[in-house]
Amino acid sequence: MTPMTKAKKLIGDAGITFANMFVTSPLCCPSRSSILTGKYTHNYQAVNNSANGNCSSTVWQETQEPFAFPTYLKASNYRTFFAGKYLNQYGKPKVGGVEHVPPGWDWWTGLVGNSVYYNYQLSVNGTMERHGNDYKTDYLTDVINRRAEEFLKFQRPDSSPFFMMLSTPACHTPDTPAPQYSSAFQEKLAPRDGSYNKHGKDKHWLIRNAKSPMADISVQTADDIFRKRWRTLLSVDDMVENIVNLLTEQKLLANTYIVFTSDNGYHLGQFSLPIDKRQLYEFDIRVPLMVRGPGIRPGQVKKDVILNIDLAPTFIELSGQAPPASMDGRSFVPILKQSNRVTSVTWPFSFLVEHQGEYKDNIPGCPQYSNADMANCSPDCICEDSKNNTYICVRTLTQEDNYMYCEFSDSENFVEFYNLNKDPDQLTNLALNMSENVLIQHKKMLMHLSTCKGLQCQMPSVDLRQNGNSDWEMDSMENSVLEQKWYI
Repeated sequence: MTPMTKAKKLIGDAGITFANMFVTSPLCCPSRSSILTGKYTHNYQAVNNSANGNCSSTVWQETQEPFAFPTYLKASNYRTFFAGKYLNQYGKPKVGGVEHVPPGWDWWTGLVGNSVYYNYQLSVNGTMERHGNDYKTDYLTDVINRRAEEFLKFQRPDSSPFFMMLSTPACHTPDTPAPQYSSAFQEKLAPRDGSYNKHGKDKHWLIRNAKSPMADISVQTADDIFRKRWRTLLSVDDMVENIVNLLTEQKLLANTYIVFTSDNGYHLGQFSLPIDKRQLYEFDIRVPLMVRGPGIRPGQVKKDVILNIDLAPTFIELSGQAPPASMDGRSFVPILKQSNRVTSVTWPFSFLVEHQGEYKDNIPGCPQYSNADMANCSPDCICEDSKNNTYICVRTLTQEDNYMYCEFSDSENFVEFYNLNKDPDQLTNLALNMSENVLIQHKKMLMHLSTCKGLQCQMPSVDLRQNGNSDWEMDSMENSVLEQKWYI
């Protein structure tokens, strides 16, 4: 959020900044699918960004879209507006082309395919609209801004309620900034935090095989991408300011909730992985969340755990309906309206993180990885995903406990376990030093969450320290060697 000073002032400072917002899958299409449905990945099976992986597939359209949150808003007589990136495969001929407009949307401006800034196609209420490379007419973040402005000018305090979802390409690759921001942040470097350029020697296969320390080309690329990402966000910041100003002019701001968040985190050199997401670690699953609106006291920072699957039921409750029992997430409206923190007795504090690794037979420029089940190998042929980068994790976060336990579907049956209170950068994998009782408790929770549906997923977590377990924290454990934006 650092470059987005306007958004912080107009949303975060004017409402609540949530310090613990997570996604349940660190990849675009699965995370966006969770936002729309309020479900974990295993309950809709959009496992990656491909049509074969169920991303915006015809099966998805038939089985999930009719029950996504916009359809509930329409049932409450909301006018609905969408502009920007929907799902990575949306609009392509294989999945119905631009003629397909997802149910529940009145005004639809959906990007065909994945994030770009110039030279793209839009589905405008089911009709193809082509764009070139002229900044004044084609820069996608600004196009989204202008279309939202057109919609807002039709809204009045006495008209039907409305919902807008603005899904910008920023700060996704290719990270193309607007020309007026192309020279910003020249001296900035990617964060050199605790895991930057560190060899993950006790981690799963993909991390262990990253080149460490990184080659100069990887360091330079990560720094360059970091600057470009910040630059693209300046246009998003302008959009936020424009939307808030328009809401003020239309006398709508006092009765409007504004939510700012993202679909995944990002890494830039952490554990010597140059540029991507898809990993289980905090840098890929934590995202920003800021909310302002009626009944929300300004200037709050809350530590409650909020998930991307909680957004859909929250929007539905704000529209005046009860969230459906089929959704895995739960509404956080009670947290928005309360000045005090909701306790873990009533709010679940363990949640699931899922990822199914993608892979290709051939990697251009990296012949050594032919038929090696790898993907996303750049720069310097550092692969960021693989078939065996498939995992499920249970993340537990309370006032006392701060753990992550993960199991991989690979030939090693690899396990990772971290105590983030003592190791916030997840440098030391404690899996080999877990007591049997601790291991059993985490396996139970993981088994429950990885198969749960609906209300089952909302049950308060088991006490991982129950039964007076005296070896929950063992001395030997400590001595072991073992970040676009969605704007609503």
